Amino acid sequence: MNPRGFDNDQYLREQTQEILSRMRQFGNKLYLEFGGKLLYDYHAARVLPGYDPNVKLRLLQALKEHVDIILCIYAGDIERKKMRADFGIAYDADAMKLIDDLRGWNLSVRAVVITRYEGQPAARQFRDKLERRGIKVYCHGSTRGYPADVETIVSEEGYGANAFIETERPIVVVTGPGPGSGKLATCLALLYHDCRAGRSAGYAKFETFPIWNLPLKHPVNIAYEAATADLGDINMIDPFHLEATGQTATNYNRDIAAFPLLKAIWETITSQECPYRSPTDMGVNRAGFGIVDDGIVRQASGQEIIRRYFRCACEYALGVTGRETVARIELLMKDLKLTQEDRSTVLPARRAAQEGLEQGKGSHGIFCGAAIELADGTLITGKNSDLMHAASSTVLNAIKKLASIPDTIHLLPPDVIRSILHLKRDILHGTQPSLSLDEVLIALAISSSVNPAAQAAIDHLGELRDCEMHLSHIATPGDEAGLRRIGLRHASDPRFASPELFVSPF
Repeated sequence: MNPRGFDNDQYLREQTQEILSRMRQFGNKLYLEFGGKLLYDYHAARVLPGYDPNVKLRLLQALKEHVDIILCIYAGDIERKKMRADFGIAYDADAMKLIDDLRGWNLSVRAVVITRYEGQPAARQFRDKLERRGIKVYCHGSTRGYPADVETIVSEEGYGANAFIETERPIVVVTGPGPGSGKLATCLALLYHDCRAGRSAGYAKFETFPIWNLPLKHPVNIAYEAATADLGDINMIDPFHLEATGQTATNYNRDIAAFPLLKAIWETITSQECPYRSPTDMGVNRAGFGIVDDGIVRQASGQEIIRRYFRCACEYALGVTGRETVARIELLMKDLKLTQEDRSTVLPARRAAQEGLEQGKGSHGIFCGAAIELADGTLITGKNSDLMHAASSTVLNAIKKLASIPDTIHLLPPDVIRSILHLKRDILHGTQPSLSLDEVLIALAISSSVNPAAQAAIDHLGELRDCEMHLSHIATPGDEAGLRRIGLRHASDPRFASPELFVSPF
């Protein structure tokens, strides 16, 4: 059983009380900006062992009689098909998935706001798709005068130019699929309209990271910097909070830099002094009070930083991020005295690849290895062959171990493998016929109908969820899809599994 460092129930109690208190502070109308991921917050689950990735949904369910939900998505993210890495889907698809998931929790989205909309074709198509399914969509343009001209921002030409969104309940959760989605501008525009109409309302920010009451250099907060290295986020001591209270609090550069402007906008909108003395005051963040074992959390956060390094190194190799992002995480690792090899599966995966090289069993002369650490600490390795990818063989070896199936027993009949290879190579003319993990899982399911050993192995697949895995090479799309479905926490060396520039889907 994985060690627990976080208490969800304690966190829910603290966070619920804080949100209700903030709602009452503003006359029972609170626009609550949700930073981070509303559902499936796997980063939080990795750095805070025991954290429920959907604990925020449990919170909203408990408050659902008080809550309306607005979903924001930046038109530019739709246009350039920005991806959510943990699901491998674009932000517009993630927004629709979020709507479906919320419905599954008996929560509904009041409206979708496409922010900084300028008639982009993909954004317009997204709007049409939602509206034809009965979902209310608003298109908000860029805020005129932002960020320097406060008088224009807080005017009918600025926030007033964007349509008001009618809501009924006292807490309006404003969320989005990722950073830069326009949540803050949407909240402040709604606050502007309320104040112009003489209605009481307020704003607060629900943020999980960085955790304000943990030290600046705590590994949990460093892991947040690693996760946002591409955005250039840097944790800092909140100078406004220190000056106002004499107490240190951890925040990050964008919130700190934006606070004077937000304070000026607030006071212009409400014609009253801003109730917040610092960006930390503005936040509703009780995650630090849910930590029950600091040692476990520190260890998990260190592992997440290494995992983030490998992800960024692979993205750099693929040409989707810059060298400065990788260098930023390398510096964070150096500060915490972390190395690549501190990830327990790295060296076994590399050794498996080396063994393949020495034995000459690579597919088309390419030698790849992989390793999985099971929940009890057992390390399982595998390598590629002419029959299957390294990820495929390693997962099969792992579930055979969990099911106590001897190595001599085949989970996949040789004739099944030969039939699939014949289809891929000779019929579909694929250039990489060996089986990806996604293909192996399908073949395993078919085999289970006649092979009791295969069925026994499938029954143990769920035990691989949240286990650590490393590959000596960048995962192919078919391997990536299978690993994501299983729920393995995988990372890869920034090395290509094939010299070919085009990776065939077959």
